[in-house]
Amino acid sequence: MERNEVILSSDDDIDMEVEEKEEEDVKKSNDDLTEVCRPAKEITAQDTVLRRAEMYQEYMKQIQIPSRHGSVVPFTTWQGLAKSLKQLYGQPLHYLTNVLLKQWDQSRLGSDNEHRPLDAIIHPRKAEATIWLMEEVHRLTSSHHHLAKLWLLDPMHHAFVDPIFPRL
Repeated sequence: MERNEVILSSDDDIDMEVEEKEEEDVKKSNDDLTEVCRPAKEITAQDTVLRRAEMYQEYMKQIQIPSRHGSVVPFTTWQGLAKSLKQLYGQPLHYLTNVLLKQWDQSRLGSDNEHRPLDAIIHPRKAEATIWLMEEVHRLTSSHHHLAKLWLLDPMHHAFVDPIFPRL
């Protein structure tokens, strides 16, 4: 006698198969999504600072050094003279120029003539010419890589970056 066997599967078995299929689909979907959402290159803080330094340096290269010098500007410190020149000529000074002028002012501390106004020691026209010569060197020859490296080492570098307002 031949017996026909019929095997019935329970609903639990069907549910399990459906769940496994759904999990596979979700996993595949997540893998595809991960590939789509993953940026081609991770952008780091260093990359951002490097890009800012590059844009800054390119902009500073475009600013012409004043060819005519105004009247003699009285000053007591290098940074004071720089502030007057920025106002007089309406343009920023390079980050490296500002840092160097601060160092020059600091180097006077403890000297015999520390309290003497700087324009009584160095003629104002010579001092102004010195700043513009330095400025030209910094604007035209500084590497944005060097700037970025300095900026990354100094979280307060913003204090020495003059505001830049492009002329429209």
